[in-house]
Amino acid sequence: MFQFSHTHGADHSHEYCEACGQRLPPHDGYGYGGPRKHNRIGIGISIALHLLIVLYYLFHPQEKISLKPPAKEGEMVWVAPLKDKPAPKAKPEPKKTEVAKAQPQPRRESKAVAKKAAPPKLETYVPPVQATMKPPPTPAVEEDMMARVEAARKRRADANPQPAQEPQESEADRANRIARANIMGAMGRNAAGEREDTGGIFSIINKTGLSADIKFRGWNTNFKRQWSQQVHVELGTDIDIETAIVRRMIELIRKEKPGEFQWESHRLGKVITMNAGKQYQAELEAFLLKEFFPNYRR
Repeated sequence: MFQFSHTHGADHSHEYCEACGQRLPPHDGYGYGGPRKHNRIGIGISIALHLLIVLYYLFHPQEKISLKPPAKEGEMVWVAPLKDKPAPKAKPEPKKTEVAKAQPQPRRESKAVAKKAAPPKLETYVPPVQATMKPPPTPAVEEDMMARVEAARKRRADANPQPAQEPQESEADRANRIARANIMGAMGRNAAGEREDTGGIFSIINKTGLSADIKFRGWNTNFKRQWSQQVHVELGTDIDIETAIVRRMIELIRKEKPGEFQWESHRLGKVITMNAGKQYQAELEAFLLKEFFPNYRR
């Protein structure tokens, strides 16, 4: 019986033996020949060291700190003394202002002055003085207004001259005339003995706050005649122009009808008996104000 034995060579290029076909043990990495395996850890460490050197070179400190070796025993070391700090200057204390003490004024010895007894006053009777009160001067505005009214009346009188006045009658003639007029008035007749039947119509034109014109158209049926009269009215001393107009109308009525007269009222729609006597002045004024100025208020 033949036996074959052999030893495995040092050829590690194959995983199996070429002679027997057995699997070859793994190579431990030493020696020559065979595949080389790279050591990755060593390469990494080498690269890291190189990087640290480069970084140190780039970022190394500019000033080198050199430490002196410790002094040997027996050697003297001189240490420079520290400089004394300048002492802070003391601030000067503010001077205290001394308040001047008020010196007490010397007391003045009051000298008692003996007052002489005043003699008793004698009361003298003084009669009361009567003060004469002067009336206050009227304002210049009223004087100017009265002057204007007077000037206007004078102009109207010059423009419309009045006829010459009849000679004054005696007291006896005047008494007889009044008696006849009263008798005829009671009988409803005029001075000639004829029955009076006169009348007229009033109209107001050119009315302002200071003046107005009254137009009166009268008639007499006995003589069958008519006449027209226009009167200018100024405010004057009346309280308003409406009152001045009504008072002038009453004067015109008295010339024709000194007593009772018939008044046709369009406001009331009927004929009213009125009286032009002076004792009925206030009543007649109030009536005519309502007739001609319904919205009038004093």
